[in-house]
Amino acid sequence: MLYRALRSLSSYLNKMVPEVVFVLGAPGAGKGTQCSLISKEYGFVHLSAGDLLREERQRPGSEYGEMIEQCIRNGEIVPVEVTCSLLHKAMQKSGQTRFLVDGFPRNKDNLEGWTREMADKTKLLFVLFFECSKDLCTERCLGRGAAGSGRSDDNLESLMKRFNTYLNDTMPIIEHYEKQGLVRKINAEVAPDQVFEEVKKAFNQCGLEKLNN
Repeated sequence: MLYRALRSLSSYLNKMVPEVVFVLGAPGAGKGTQCSLISKEYGFVHLSAGDLLREERQRPGSEYGEMIEQCIRNGEIVPVEVTCSLLHKAMQKSGQTRFLVDGFPRNKDNLEGWTREMADKTKLLFVLFFECSKDLCTERCLGRGAAGSGRSDDNLESLMKRFNTYLNDTMPIIEHYEKQGLVRKINAEVAPDQVFEEVKKAFNQCGLEKLNN
């Protein structure tokens, strides 16, 4: 009887551990668009590291606001402790158990910080990696900025810095997870609906069911 109760409790607690899919790709690869579609289809909560940092930057009285703004404008990466703290708070606030973590981890420090702060609190399912050329990503970001995205980093100068950060710091993270067999590569140079068809294959292969199933 006690054994069964403990087993049931263990099973319940395992289900409560947040499941995470990291979503990575160059600036303008379409991560946000695809995350929105995944959320609707599979019920994952979309947590954009960049959006959380921008919200924190704008929050009155934030002790991190000025530092975050400087990092964003310079295409630099915000200290991992700050980003992990914001992600963890957002997970707890949502009350849900499945999350898309968009734009994180972006460098070795992010990876080490996540492993240190969050690895024992979450279960990583896989890494969704959107592949897209620098020229197309730049065109998309500049178009987004011209359309009034409100992002201070949607300009050519910031984009060059962001791409350098992506190539030098983020690509090694992709390679790290690829060695573990956790990366699902997606061609992000086609239309969003075509991209999503490939995304669905990655989720279905992992045994993740759609909401209407």
